[in-house]
Formats: sequence, C-alpha cells, structure tokens
Amino acid sequence: MNTGELVELGQQLRVDSVRASAAAGSGHPTSSMSAADLMAVLFAHHLRYDFQHPDHPGNDRFVLSKGHASPLLYSAYKAVGAIDDEELLTFRKLGSRLEGHPTPQRLPWVETATGSLGQGLPVGVGIALAGKRLDHADYRVWVLCGDSEMAEGSVWEAAEHAGYERLDNLTVIVDVNRLGQRGPTRHGHDLDAYARRFRAFDWHTIEIDGHDVDAVDRAYGEALSTTGRPTAIIARTLKGKGVEAVEDREGRHGKPVPDADEAIAELGGPRDLTVRVHEPPSARALHSAGSGQLELPRYEIGDELATRNAFGEALAALGTARGDVVALDGEVGDSTRAEFFAEKHPERYFECYIAEQQMVAAAVGMAARGWVPYATTFAAFLTRAHDFVRMAAISGSGLNLVGSHSGVAIGQDGPSQMGLEDLAMMRAIHGSTVLCPCDANQTARLVAEMAGLEGIRYLRTSRGESKVIYGPDEEFPVGGSKVLRSSDRDRLTVVAAGDTVHEALAAADALAGEDIAVRVIDLYSVKPVDRETLRTAAEETGCLLSVEDHREEGGIGDAVLDAFTDGRPVPRLVRLAVRTMPGSASPDEQLRAAGIDADSIAAAGRLLVGEAVVA
Repeated sequence: MNTGELVELGQQLRVDSVRASAAAGSGHPTSSMSAADLMAVLFAHHLRYDFQHPDHPGNDRFVLSKGHASPLLYSAYKAVGAIDDEELLTFRKLGSRLEGHPTPQRLPWVETATGSLGQGLPVGVGIALAGKRLDHADYRVWVLCGDSEMAEGSVWEAAEHAGYERLDNLTVIVDVNRLGQRGPTRHGHDLDAYARRFRAFDWHTIEIDGHDVDAVDRAYGEALSTTGRPTAIIARTLKGKGVEAVEDREGRHGKPVPDADEAIAELGGPRDLTVRVHEPPSARALHSAGSGQLELPRYEIGDELATRNAFGEALAALGTARGDVVALDGEVGDSTRAEFFAEKHPERYFECYIAEQQMVAAAVGMAARGWVPYATTFAAFLTRAHDFVRMAAISGSGLNLVGSHSGVAIGQDGPSQMGLEDLAMMRAIHGSTVLCPCDANQTARLVAEMAGLEGIRYLRTSRGESKVIYGPDEEFPVGGSKVLRSSDRDRLTVVAAGDTVHEALAAADALAGEDIAVRVIDLYSVKPVDRETLRTAAEETGCLLSVEDHREEGGIGDAVLDAFTDGRPVPRLVRLAVRTMPGSASPDEQLRAAGIDADSIAAAGRLLVGEAVVA
C-alpha cells in the first residue's frame, strides 16, 4: 500500500471501530481511533501472519495489551478477511466471539487475554523468550500498549527482563494518546518521559508522530533492523482522532461516539479496503512432547525428605522424558529446588529473578507457544502475581505453578515468608487444580500428573523434611484422596493435607491408645475434591475434623464442605487452622501455637467424641 492507501486504511479502522461500538451501545472507540494508523501500517506492511493457520510456527505474534481497544483489533480482522462485516457488528453481544476484551478462548488469532492493563508486554516477553531460546525461530513479537498502563510496575518488570535477555525479536508500540479513563495520564504527551525509562533498561527507542503513516512505517522498519536490543516505538497520538466531538477530549473514555452517523461522515464514510498480510516464512514444526521413558525418583517408606526436594527431582526427571517441559523460578531455585531442573536442562530453565509477575507472565507466553511451563517460588510470593494467574485462566492457559515454604511449618522465618492464603487463592481460580502432597513419592507422582492436565495447576510443597508413608508405586489420581486409617469402629474422621497429614496420623495413634478409633483421610487433591470418600466418612463416623496449615478461609475446611453442596445434609464439621498471626519459632512450636499439631488434634478429637457420647 502507498501512503494514501495507508491513510485510508487507518480511517477505515476508525469508522469500523465507531460502527462496532455504536451497534453494541458500549465499548472504547476513542481508544481504538488513536491507534488506528499504528495498526494499519503494521498489518499492511510488516506483520507476517497466516490467518488461515494461526498455529503456523513462522507467524509473527501480535498482543493487544490495551485490550479495551478491541474494536480496533476486530476492525483489523475484518480488513484482513478473518471476519466479515456482519460479525463485526455482533461486538459485545451474547454469543459473539467479539467480546469486550479479546480472549484466545474465542478467537484463534489472539495470543493472550488482555484487559487487566500492564500484562500484554510481560506475556509478550515470554513469547519472545520462547522464540529466541526455545523455538529458535525468527518470528517477531509485536505488543501494542496504551500510555496509561505504563504506570503499572509489571510493565517495567517486563522491560528490564527483555533488556537483560536482549530480546531483539520484540517490539512494543506505545500509543501515547495523553488521556486515560478519568483524565490526563501522568506524563501526557511527553514522549521522552517514556523513552528515557525504556532506554534505562537497554531498549532501542524511536519517538514518532503516530498519525504520520510514513513515520510509522519507517519506525517499524528500524525496529526490524535493530539487533541486540528490544525496540520501543513511542507514538504521539490523539484519542478519538478524526472526530471533532471526541478528539483529544476528556470524558469520552469507554463510551460510543455521541452521533455515530455524523462521526462516520466526518471520517469520510465507510470503506471496504482489504489487506493482504505478508505470509510467514517457512519454519519447522513446533516441538513435540517427546516419548522418553519417565523414570521418577523412588523413595523408601520411612525415609525423610522434604516435598520440595521431591518436586525438584521429579521435575528434572520429567524434563528428561519430555522435551517440552520448561522451568521458571523467581531467584529462589535453591529453596524451591527448581535448581535440580536447571542443572540437568539449563537450556530450558529461565531465571526470572525477584519479579513474580513477570515469571508467571513469561510462563503464560511460553504456554501460548506450546511449551509446558512449571513456575516456582515461595507460596507466599505467588500472591503478588495473582492477577496474572487470574488472567491466565481467562486465556485458557496451561500453567503449572508450584509454591514452596507453605504454612507456619517453615518455622523461624516468620509470617512474611509463610504461604497461608495460597490454597484459597488458587481454589478461587476458574477451572484450577490444587494439589497438596504430604510425602516424597506422592509429590513425584503429582508433578508428573500435572503435565497432562488442563488449565491452572497448583502444587503446594513444604520446606521441612517429612516421613515417606507411601510406596513408590502408589497411584494418586487427581480428584482422589487416601484413607490412611479406617475401621468399622471409627467415631471421627480427621481430614488433612500436606504437613498436617503426619500430625493427624500421630493424633490418631494417640487416640487409638485410648480406645478412640479415628479415620484419617489424606486430602492431597484439594480441588477437585474427593466427594464420595468424604461423604462416606461423614455418614459412617458422624463428624469431620479438618486440620490445615493455612488460614481457615478458603482452604481444606472449605474444600471439605464442597463435597456437600448438592443438597445433601451438611455434616458436623470442626476446623483446625491458623487463626493467629505467627511470629518466629521452631516448626514444632509454630504448629503447637497454631493449634494444628498432633496434641491439638487429639485434644479436639477427645472433645468431639465426648460431646457425641453426651448427645
């Protein structure tokens, strides 16, 4: 396309953004109009993409980080023939693929769900890392950001990571339209304010007029020729460009243009230009999972080993059997034991340093390219990345997360290091799987199980050593549990997971010496939960006692209640959980102070059985 045609294409994208939003009665046309010329030049001259084959390994990858500008993206899809005009006008309607913010669950050309601002560039970094270090392909990653989201710390985690990794296959385009949702942005049209920040992280920067299509074209070409550094194109634009009633005016964010017909006429009326996007270069097919024999570590009953160690050894073994497994860690690999994977498979190990948001985002990007990521840090620190986990679920991403150092059982480090909310956080994620193993063989098996699951998978591991109670050939299906003590004389069921399983067993043994038979269930699958086993236990023993090294809200106790949400009578349930604010103490002292050690469980059991006798 020549200059005039690019200008016309930009106007067409504006018109169609106005039309789509008007048909919906909602949307963000003004945010779309500011970036229309940037999108027109990218799709017409520089993007290499086969829309008939979105999984083509040579395709460039485009991420619309400012996901509220979805009318622009959908208008571009119409211009390239991926959707038609009829579908464009279903924007935001029930059943439409064209949602308010784009998701890969609906559209195959979308790399990741966006809309929670500040996430597109971090995920783009993950895709670019996959391109350079895993796929060894020359596809380009383009990310279109808004200026408002430049205030997000996650953007600068991503910028630093990309600069450090010298991701010259990555270009970010910042649409500096000056206006956010409620008024001006922090830096307005000061392009150098953004450029200085990117340069500080060793990016190549280009400042342009984002409505000068020739300048945009030259900037994209310069980005493609830059080697050794990622490129940031900082483009000055006007929100609502081309329509006087909304151009560069406050108070128009997230609203259709007041008079759509008049605005369309002002923009020159509808066009029907089509764009032939450059074909991607030929590329080898994506990696396969591999067919190596999985030889998990084996531990003998009675051995003592921390579940975090078993995780690290199992992950290294899984990486040997499967060439598509990658590991990411937040500079605590010596504690999470992800370092075991790094030693055996350094080419598939990614050190993300203390940047948990970027770590999870990079894992999402790699998963989008077909890799199977395991991202690890302390369970407590995953809370910092919760929004990225939430958005990963919206993307339908396949993601394995592992949180070590869970609960008060870590001991002297104190509450800032204790994962006490992680089970609740991960259980609340749509479609998630939450696992809490109690010994080394169980951990190893579940690490392998996770690789074949869908959605967000979370494994909780412990810092301290625990006794191996299962044989190496024991199976642990997701959604199951293990009944470790059981008889027809049971008067109480204790339900535990992780470290508290060992405390529950010790309590059961103590009570058995007092002729009080107690059933013990290892609820290693916290979500999905083993409903049938819990229902049977409730019917046969009359009372359930949950015990967890976690806050009372959202953890094991609530998972137990999930077994009785279908209208069945809710059993008597008593919960032991961490209700105080811990300090520094030894692990045994911590468990005792929290009231979740064997003595506390036994005391609660005596009380409950006594109450049942009185009743």
